[in-house]
Amino acid sequence: MIVLDVLTGLLLVAALFFFAAGTVGLLRFPDLYSRLHALTKADNVGLGLTVLALMLQAESWPEVFKLGLIWVMVLAASATVCFLIGNEAYRRGVKPWTRRSP
Repeated sequence: MIVLDVLTGLLLVAALFFFAAGTVGLLRFPDLYSRLHALTKADNVGLGLTVLALMLQAESWPEVFKLGLIWVMVLAASATVCFLIGNEAYRRGVKPWTRRSP
């Protein structure tokens, strides 16, 4: 169906935007904590949009369920890893970036 194909394409373009924004955040943000935030938020939304696009193209409900389950598992893993990295950095004394007044 043409409408589903166009909607799938739009969702994939939107996902690409979020993946690119996360990459820019990784390269441009000043400290570990803001970089982690950019990556986890943008990548989770990008993956969600990608999975939604794939769900529209799935041929059966079990495939849709599996795709949704994969997304939920990646969300949980991403949040856990982000917490562990941030917590370990904090424990080792990595200070968050602050703007210093002249």
